[in-house]
Amino acid sequence: MVVEKFVINVEQAALKDLTRRLDATRWPDEIADAGWEFGTNLAYLKSLVAYWRDGYDWQKQQAALNRLPQYRLDLDGQGVHFVHVHGKGPAPLPLIITHGWPGSFVEIVKLIPLLTDPAAHGANAADSFDVVVPSLPGYGFSDRPLNRGVNPQRIAALWVRLMGALGYQRFGAQGGDWGSAVSSALGLDHAERIIGIHLNYIAGRFLLGGTLEGTPSDAIARAYQAKLRGWWDREGGYNHLQATKPQTLAYGLNDSPVGLAAWILEKFRAWSDCAGDPERAFSKDELLTNIMIYWITETISSSTRLYWEGRERPLRLSVGNSVKPPVAVALFPKEIPMPPRELAERGYNITRWTEMPVGGHFAAMEQPELLAGDLRGFFRSLRGR
Repeated sequence: MVVEKFVINVEQAALKDLTRRLDATRWPDEIADAGWEFGTNLAYLKSLVAYWRDGYDWQKQQAALNRLPQYRLDLDGQGVHFVHVHGKGPAPLPLIITHGWPGSFVEIVKLIPLLTDPAAHGANAADSFDVVVPSLPGYGFSDRPLNRGVNPQRIAALWVRLMGALGYQRFGAQGGDWGSAVSSALGLDHAERIIGIHLNYIAGRFLLGGTLEGTPSDAIARAYQAKLRGWWDREGGYNHLQATKPQTLAYGLNDSPVGLAAWILEKFRAWSDCAGDPERAFSKDELLTNIMIYWITETISSSTRLYWEGRERPLRLSVGNSVKPPVAVALFPKEIPMPPRELAERGYNITRWTEMPVGGHFAAMEQPELLAGDLRGFFRSLRGR
């Protein structure tokens, strides 16, 4: 296996095509005083697209991303893109961080220097990490899977091989959203390789038998299921569509940059601690750079197929099938409904549970300092194992 350096280089023709498509947008109507109740707000999206068209500088963002050491590695036909930054400290601990949907490796960028060079950010150099941030298969600059079966368990096996190729036989794992599923699968299937796991999200389906249809027999699980059902009823349409008919959705999102932006932007607003205004949590440039990763690589279709794969082979945890390595959970207040600790402990060896004061689903982008601090604190006691 040969690790090859990688540089992002989007051709001008692709950028001109994007401008053409933005100019040709056929805007829909909207109910009066709709706000965001029906989905992405028309006035806000128009303002963001106007900035995308005339104010956003992709070349500047591309140059910033290219300052990160990026690579690609072929693992039996699956090309994986990743960022690999060595820590500045006496004994950096290897850590693989997995992003989710609708994020990308861009989601993790602000977190990296806080972990690799803690002394430069007011923390202890002894808490440094060697950080590896791969792009999930079918996301960004990783190859798009063309066959079935690339689910969180398969991705976890790829990550073990990736880390081994980089010289790390044992390592920590971190993730939210799909990164939580992959990190959990690492602890379930490859426990001997894992020092510890840090999660900022746990999906309820991991602990409720993979479905919301059955009724749990105990009060703790029933109460959580009722809360989760309410959330799915209000917010879960995207998941059902992506898990059942992702190809139908792909035709529109892969063809229309505005459609793609609307689909992704709605989630960044709904799942973040932004009080209804996306730009209280993210800058326009951050939102658009993440959207651009999907647009320029044409990976919205392959990214949503992960939902189909996860439905076909759900990750199910229980007391008899639990994640054995030490697990830390950082609970951000505006996160998608999370299981209570009493329920989560049925599937995880939880040794640390931190309730954060602010933040939401995109913790590495919203509150990188809080997330970094919790990561340092958790792994401090595990170093040297």
